[in-house]
Amino acid sequence: MSKRVAASLVAGAMVTVLTACGSGGGGSADKGSGHKLVVGFSQVGAESGWRTANTKSIQESAKKAGVELKFSDAQQKQENQIKAIRSFIQQKVDVIAFSPVVESGWDTVLKEAKDAHIPVVLTDRAVDSKDESLYVSFLGSDFVEEGKKAGDWLVKEYANNSADVNIVQLEGTTGSAPANDRKSGFADATKGEPKFKVVASQTGDFTRAKGKEVMQAFLKSQPKIDVLYAHNDDMALGAIQAIEEAGKKPGTDIKIVSVDGVKDAFTAMSQGKINYDVECNPLLGDQLMDLVKKVKAGEQVPRRIKTEEGTFTPEQATAALPNRQY
Repeated sequence: MSKRVAASLVAGAMVTVLTACGSGGGGSADKGSGHKLVVGFSQVGAESGWRTANTKSIQESAKKAGVELKFSDAQQKQENQIKAIRSFIQQKVDVIAFSPVVESGWDTVLKEAKDAHIPVVLTDRAVDSKDESLYVSFLGSDFVEEGKKAGDWLVKEYANNSADVNIVQLEGTTGSAPANDRKSGFADATKGEPKFKVVASQTGDFTRAKGKEVMQAFLKSQPKIDVLYAHNDDMALGAIQAIEEAGKKPGTDIKIVSVDGVKDAFTAMSQGKINYDVECNPLLGDQLMDLVKKVKAGEQVPRRIKTEEGTFTPEQATAALPNRQY
């Protein structure tokens, strides 16, 4: 998978969207009107290296595109995002974009944005609202597919093993789209193999500190752990610390499969501590700026814009490490 991410569009959407690393986006944000495009963006927080890279990409792309970005950090709290969205409505921004902390509970505030005639774009994470008119587009990864890729690797890795494989799972933030979907995708990929047994599964909130704490509890409560499946790299990296402190060798005594593909995880892979990593690219800034311009201009845009992402073995991660951007 190239580090330059290309956007692939869902069926029926015949619109070409510029890639995250390749779109131009320069010049006036709203040519001919003299009005600078104003976008209100609410970010989940800064809980991981992935999220920090995502924020940086959006802020830098907005500046390059001549877009005025009103940025809000929700610190992983839904109430903070709802407050930020209402503030954006009061400020009469042109477009609202946000990455939802959790999937549910958005209908009321999104209806307020709709009533104010402010279009909403979802980035990275989706919502589970039945009223799809509350947002115009979703830009981000297919989390179910990411979980499936992790499960597919496990099935292949243990193809010649008939013994039970005990798995512990570090889940993302409870109720969030990536946690729900990465769990279900992984379960779907492994459900045909009775030998795969998830003996413990608990949220690590996508953070390194919580990942370490929960893994410590797993190691104490589970007499035999063969595999750790982490919903993101930061939790996996925290778990590695716990595994090493317990006198075990990560990647050997306990095989580790994770999601994100951040630089620190690639370093761990080069050291043999993570066995497989599924990419989830955070560099969505250029794509988002291109999308909000089209939305403001009244152009038809796809309901779903999915980023293409790859997978990495330790050898591939070691080769890619020197040029990894995040």
